[in-house]
Amino acid sequence: MAPAQRTTTSADGTTIAFEVSGEGPPLVLVGGAFQHRAIDTSTARLAELLSAHLTVHVYDRRGRGDSGDTLPYAVAREVEDLAAMIDAAGGSAFVYGMSSGAALALEATASGLPIERLALYEPPYIPDETRERAPGPTFIELAQAGKRGEAVERFLGDAGVPAEAIAGMRAAPIWPAFEGVAHTLAYDGTIMGDGNVPAERAAKVSVPVLVLDGSASPEWAANAARAVAANVPDARRQTLADQTHDVAPDVLAPVLAEFFAQR
Repeated sequence: MAPAQRTTTSADGTTIAFEVSGEGPPLVLVGGAFQHRAIDTSTARLAELLSAHLTVHVYDRRGRGDSGDTLPYAVAREVEDLAAMIDAAGGSAFVYGMSSGAALALEATASGLPIERLALYEPPYIPDETRERAPGPTFIELAQAGKRGEAVERFLGDAGVPAEAIAGMRAAPIWPAFEGVAHTLAYDGTIMGDGNVPAERAAKVSVPVLVLDGSASPEWAANAARAVAANVPDARRQTLADQTHDVAPDVLAPVLAEFFAQR
């Protein structure tokens, strides 16, 4: 059965589009940079696998896909978007956040949203010198200047994608979709702030948290996961064998299902 298409309204009047599938306790998936339902086959597969255990809500973050966008941007608005999604899910929910979506989900939980359990995959903080900050205009500045292609290239380069791989992606059918949401890279950058783990905010999280990373990811991902887990009172870290930042849904789904089934 195809997921049910729905919309909800955030506190500032922005329409947030989402779809629902499965049965069981509600789970909201929070995507990272670029991710939205029109192009994100990985999250669609993850939702399909988890729908055997949970009622899965997948939404387009503001400025992407079928969701609206209201300026000026603020992280608090995205927290309100997630609050609207949780309300649409029944008033409380489990939450899984991927990459910058993990950082957003962590902030939302620290803000007191009714999140019962939280799972995070490789929030891209920079806790040490294992990930360099490249000189020149940032992807945030390029996105804000409307230089969409350059912003995408810079973001991917900062994330460790080799230049030859980026050149190949530029020629791929997916590239226009990346450029189409390039303005939201500034949103992701704002969520990440200075790149440091928000220790004081993390310490306010009182629910069980699972912080995941992949054994084949760069060293910064492991260090970031370790630092987040160290600062959340009720957190544990788990490393998925042979996984990168592009984690395989078939590997991830059973780990999430087990975590969200715990009481």
